[in-house]
Amino acid sequence: MQLTIDLTDRDVLVTGSDRTARQAVRRYRSAGANVYRLSTPDGVPADGQLPERPFLVAVVDDGDEGWGALVDRCREAGIPVAFEPSPGADGHVTLVGGGPGSLELLTVGAVDALRNADVVFFDRLAPYQELAGLTSADLVDVGKQPGLHKVTQRDIEKLMVEAALLGKNVVRLKGGDPYVFGRGGEEVAACVAAGVPVRVISGVTSAISVPAAAGIPVTHREVSHMFTVVSGHAPLTEKEHTHLAGLGGTIIVLMGIGTLPQLAAGLRRAGMNPQMPMAVVERGYRPGQRTTIADLGSIETAATGCSNPAVLVIGEVVRVAEANRNHAEASAELSRLAASLLEA
Repeated sequence: MQLTIDLTDRDVLVTGSDRTARQAVRRYRSAGANVYRLSTPDGVPADGQLPERPFLVAVVDDGDEGWGALVDRCREAGIPVAFEPSPGADGHVTLVGGGPGSLELLTVGAVDALRNADVVFFDRLAPYQELAGLTSADLVDVGKQPGLHKVTQRDIEKLMVEAALLGKNVVRLKGGDPYVFGRGGEEVAACVAAGVPVRVISGVTSAISVPAAAGIPVTHREVSHMFTVVSGHAPLTEKEHTHLAGLGGTIIVLMGIGTLPQLAAGLRRAGMNPQMPMAVVERGYRPGQRTTIADLGSIETAATGCSNPAVLVIGEVVRVAEANRNHAEASAELSRLAASLLEA
């Protein structure tokens, strides 16, 4: 659970074994409470003292049914009781897809994993600004930027494995989905090789969500019945340009600003219509989100000044979004006109 009440300088008694209570203790201390520990139902305090009358008793589910008597006494005395989940098995890694960076697109599974974490290794495209409200775990920034890797991929894997082998519940929080250009497969392999239990919680990929933030559907009936997702980190080959141009449907390019000139020129050489509509959606779901729309023949000029993180969308679905936007603006203008006539 995450705490939403002011516990500053309040006495909180946390029950449960030392192993299962560790995260609850950290959460309440982070909230400013004076934390006292009771590790067994026989009443022996873990730290040698107990408050005379705690403001709150937090009972951690450690599997011991003996805590029921304490709960009954608290209720009789009018002391609030909070029930805390156990953090589960120790020493494992959870790869979590954080979506495009918006807190509202985190899955329930992602929130649960963060709540139960002892340490979180996060990327720069994950919703890291909101982490303090989601977990009391230690937060480690291992974000990589093009040409600037403060922590290498191999070092990230080593840090994850070492923390898990120390008995910590590790979350690797990544932007988008771990298995969509997120190197999640490499991190799973590193955990398996070290004998560390690992699982993956899928995230909302920016390939779909960021176009949606700009009102662009990646598929649309009678317009596009397929979409292809491409990494924009490195230029494509002529053969790949030819395949893409011949597939039809919608082309989605992630982090493609740096290779945009090569991509546009290559698709034109491969026979794609220069009038094909194209959109560049920058900073999807983040402050400063911006959409630039042009066509394949003019996108290099139109996108001057655009920067990553960005998603490129190539296909007729861009016209669908423009038509919907124009219709919405016309409807809004009619509504304003009608309102002004009524006022007159």
